[in-house]
Amino acid sequence: MEPGPTVVDDTAHDRFLVEGDGALAELDYELEGDRLILIHTRVPEEMGGRGIAGQLVAAGVARARRESLTIAPWCPYARRWLSSHPDDIAGVTIDWSEPPGLGEA
Repeated sequence: MEPGPTVVDDTAHDRFLVEGDGALAELDYELEGDRLILIHTRVPEEMGGRGIAGQLVAAGVARARRESLTIAPWCPYARRWLSSHPDDIAGVTIDWSEPPGLGEA
C-alpha cells in the first residue's frame, strides 16, 4: 500500500499544505492565543478524490492535540469532517460557534 501524501505545517504562511502533481492543496488557519481557527480548505481538482482535504484537517487536529489548542472550524469542510470523525477528535476541544459575520445581513 502506497503511503499517503505528507502534510506540512507551513507556519510562516499559516497553512497546512500538501504538494504533488505540480499542484498545492492547503488549509489556511489563524492561531489566536490558544485557538486554532481553520479558515478555508482548497484542494485542486487534479488532487481530488484522495482524501487530502481530510488529511489537512487531521493535521490541524494533531497540532491542536500536541499544543493543547482549541479548534474553531470556520471552514465548512472542516466542520463537516470534524463532526463526522468523533473518534479522531477525542480529547480535543472544538469551538462549534459560528464564524463571525455568518448570517449577518
